Amino acid sequence: MTADRILYEDNHLLLVNKRAGELVQGDKSGDLCMVDEIKAFIKERDNKPGNVFCGLVHRLDRPVSGVVIFAKTSKALSRMNALVKQRAIEKTYWAVSKNCPDPMSGTLRNWLVRNEKLNKSFVVSNDTKDNAKEAVLDYSVIGKSVGGYFLVEVHLHTGRHHQIRCQLANIGCPIKGDLKYGAPRSNPDSSISLHARSVSFEHPVSHIQINVEADPSWDMSFAELKK
Repeated sequence: MTADRILYEDNHLLLVNKRAGELVQGDKSGDLCMVDEIKAFIKERDNKPGNVFCGLVHRLDRPVSGVVIFAKTSKALSRMNALVKQRAIEKTYWAVSKNCPDPMSGTLRNWLVRNEKLNKSFVVSNDTKDNAKEAVLDYSVIGKSVGGYFLVEVHLHTGRHHQIRCQLANIGCPIKGDLKYGAPRSNPDSSISLHARSVSFEHPVSHIQINVEADPSWDMSFAELKK
């Protein structure tokens, strides 16, 4: 964890630009996670003698990059959790696909079922008996690279497991590098080209509007499309 990756910080919140491949929260792999890295970073930087509080507000899949919100106080964490439940945090993602969605903008509304064993979600009919959950997102193609890849901006209305990955693959636009959902080949660093571009919300303590953007590590020289 380095200071240059901090996108916003105050006494209550810390927003960080996650790198693809980083683990946000500890799991059975035992690999070092961002929560522990941040605790160690703050303890050393601020010369804190005791334990450092770091609460995770939301998660990103390991191969995904972008904005992650952490709480530095229990009060901020409980209030941010309330915002999550109220869907009061606006999230924008960027995804890269070799295929262009048709139409180039629209709304995707599907019913998803999560398979825990496969760690994968599937689109099903809405009359399924498998505990399906509705998933809704808006998308728009905002750029095209010289190599023929398309940059798709996504606005989430729900927060389902692998939602963007699953829904884009369902319309024939798997995310670059995402073998699990149909991409033809992996990225060299095992990432997928999905990036949490921005978050917007009302600060849970000061009530000021927070708008934070994170630049992706990949650069495919996207040119603005002519509308």
